[in-house]
Amino acid sequence: MDRLDDLALFLRVLDLGSISAAARSLDLSVAVASQRLKRLERGLGVRLLQRTTRRLHPTPEGRLLAEQGRVLVEDLDALTTDLRQSADSVSGTLRMTLSAAFGRQYISPLLPEFLARYPKLRLFAHLSDERQDLVGEGYDLAIRIGTLGDSTLVARRLAANRRMLCASPDYLRRHGHPHTPAELAHHECVLLTGRDGRQDTWRLTDRRGREHVVRVQGRFETTLGELVRDAALAGQGIAMHSHWHTHEELRTGRLEVVLPDYSLPESGIYAVMPQRRLVPPRVRAFIDFLGERLGGVPPWERGARA
Repeated sequence: MDRLDDLALFLRVLDLGSISAAARSLDLSVAVASQRLKRLERGLGVRLLQRTTRRLHPTPEGRLLAEQGRVLVEDLDALTTDLRQSADSVSGTLRMTLSAAFGRQYISPLLPEFLARYPKLRLFAHLSDERQDLVGEGYDLAIRIGTLGDSTLVARRLAANRRMLCASPDYLRRHGHPHTPAELAHHECVLLTGRDGRQDTWRLTDRRGREHVVRVQGRFETTLGELVRDAALAGQGIAMHSHWHTHEELRTGRLEVVLPDYSLPESGIYAVMPQRRLVPPRVRAFIDFLGERLGGVPPWERGARA
């Protein structure tokens, strides 16, 4: 068990960024923690950590150990934890990464209730629209929006991600309403660029089930969904956006649906986690909690007209 304990200490150093912080979190002296890390390096015959001016970083060997060793430590942790999902069994640190806008708008308000339900749990939330490496960065789960492509991950669908085209009344007064998808090619469109490149090919389906594909263009392009919404509100063009992000603007008339007789491909909102033989109770508890709050009719669809 000594080697597993040393491995857990090594992972804590990576998570917290320093030996002293890891030692405090485990109620160890810095000297003892340093000796145990050296013992782990001697036993493996490789150097695991390198120091910069501000932070410790893993060597390539340390990064490989973290990726594969974290699963071993967490599986052992799960095995020794009461699996009855009681408040006493849900403990440790839940590390998650979230879409910035969705995390702030819908997940953040739920976190106080979740932490109150499980008083032994600690939480680390990373908010970014950049997709993170769950295994390499040591996250328990991610909330991802869109189409999933990584088969090495396990996903649970939390809600549908209904999308639509929208624009401000001011833009539509100045440029007119398009009546067919083909007319979009002659409009200013606000473009989102992500890990798969510029989203400038829009696919719409009419009520007869026929697909219409149009290449759009515009002067405003961004990597952040919030800026797409802001640009549409400012009259910069027609935007493709998720209903969860624009439902309030649509309800108040600050945005209008464009081409309402056509639909866009639907994607989903997912809780995604690394493949594990045993899912830690803290992860199961949080995913079940989100299923309670977002399942069925999610908050942004209640009373929706769009």
